[in-house]
Amino acid sequence: MATNGYEGGLKTIEELTTNAEQIQDEKQLFKKNVPIVTYEDLKPYIDRIANGETSDIVLGEPVTGFYLSSGTSGGQPKLMPVTAEFANKWELFRGLYESSVIKHFGDINQAGKRLELMFARPEIETASGLKAASVSTSIYNQCNFRTILPKLYTSPIETIFCPDPNQGLYCQLLLGLIQRDEVITVGSIFASTVLRGIKFLENHWHELCYDIKTGRLSDWITDSGCRNAASLVMKPNPEQAGLIENICNCKSWEGIVRKLWPKARYIGCVCTGVMRQYIAELEFYCRGLPLVSTSYACSEAICGINLEPLCKPCDVSYTFLPNMAYFEFLPVENDHDESIEMKRNDEDTELVDLVNVKAGQCYELVVSTCAGLYRYKVGDVLMVSGFYNTAPQFQFVERKNVILSVDQEKTSEADLFKAVTEAKALLDPLGFILTEYTSYVDTSSAPGHYVLFWEIKGKEGKNCKELDPKIMVECCSRMEESLHYTYRIYRKRNIIAALEIRVVKQGSFEALMDYYVSKGTSLSQYKKPSCIKSEEALKILDSRVIGKYFSPKSPL
Repeated sequence: MATNGYEGGLKTIEELTTNAEQIQDEKQLFKKNVPIVTYEDLKPYIDRIANGETSDIVLGEPVTGFYLSSGTSGGQPKLMPVTAEFANKWELFRGLYESSVIKHFGDINQAGKRLELMFARPEIETASGLKAASVSTSIYNQCNFRTILPKLYTSPIETIFCPDPNQGLYCQLLLGLIQRDEVITVGSIFASTVLRGIKFLENHWHELCYDIKTGRLSDWITDSGCRNAASLVMKPNPEQAGLIENICNCKSWEGIVRKLWPKARYIGCVCTGVMRQYIAELEFYCRGLPLVSTSYACSEAICGINLEPLCKPCDVSYTFLPNMAYFEFLPVENDHDESIEMKRNDEDTELVDLVNVKAGQCYELVVSTCAGLYRYKVGDVLMVSGFYNTAPQFQFVERKNVILSVDQEKTSEADLFKAVTEAKALLDPLGFILTEYTSYVDTSSAPGHYVLFWEIKGKEGKNCKELDPKIMVECCSRMEESLHYTYRIYRKRNIIAALEIRVVKQGSFEALMDYYVSKGTSLSQYKKPSCIKSEEALKILDSRVIGKYFSPKSPL
């Protein structure tokens, strides 16, 4: 986006947020006659369209294809209808959030290139002949994206569409290192993918340096598209290889991203929601570079942008754009000592319009879109953090449907994150970092209990074997003390057994990611589940356990 385009984008944001109520009022006539729905309510109709029926069974505008949700945060991938108008809204949305970025970081489109880790999955053809793909894959397939790609990005299209994600990742990192003096941003869609790239670099930097030195691509890269694309850029460069080797061959990788790409202005990736757990480790690797979450959107709806990209990741708020959808909000009970719960009966609860939400209140997001989702419960819980003009700003709290429960207690994603944050604080002074975690409920014996899988990394070469088992037992206790009141009461009454932490060896969560990618999830859109529900995924983690620890007493 050119400078004049960025100024136009900021003007549009001002107009939209100033006139939020009027814009929303134009879309609300239908709501008196339309009930609140979930995906399960709409799935039979979406399936009928996918199988060849006309789209007028759901909406007036023709369906041009489908977006596929990732399916890793809460279940199976969902098919979401796409219309021409909806696709155009995505184009407008990207221009608006880029305006905010340019305002704070300068015209990145003119300053250099972006090292963005991007991964596409093959489109699926439905029985109707309409194609289904992830949002990111759909964007990568667009002609205008392919046109601007060579100028704005270090990764050729062949590496993005490589069927083997590891070959694609290797080549994207290689070409990003070769063009390191041009790189002005580093990132991916999610924080987890950026970390995957950094850890991959840790394991392959010797080989990458050799390829740069010799100008020849490693033999294990067999994809012809990757090899052809790399050959157009690669030539022997021993000096560059030596510089990179000296940077990587250091005792600590703290700040490694800034050292490898010295002109980088920020790290771009979603760091909110379940991605919050990666902030500490990303900050270690990217020391001094801001972590920027630009926008909030999903396969179902386009929602808001971050107007303060330089804020701390924990303070990110998204300003909702009233022209993207009709937004309603289902109030959520938010007792600070209990897990967040929805009002008991959606039909008995009056939904709140966009401009009438209250600061500090939590809501579940309900959207009506031009692609046939009417009064649709997205499943995201948001908290109102303030207003920009008349448009509310929201912080992402959690996915509503990701919970642990042994009996009648309900532990949410936010509850779990809070407890883990309290417990991992015991590791930090000892030189260890919790890099990944997930959970599940073990009911193989009675009473059932919560199980946490933790992957831990030592700072500055420390080995995890040096970690005192007593500290891990204390982490179990600290977690239980930090969980909500109902959990603690049930533990005292032995309705729930002692919480367990299973420490897994390094690379376990990469193996988990590889499993989900092998099942069809795009690496770009992968979100590690907060709660494991797949038996196969559970086996992957259980087979890599190197230590088990239990809380020694019930919490006070």
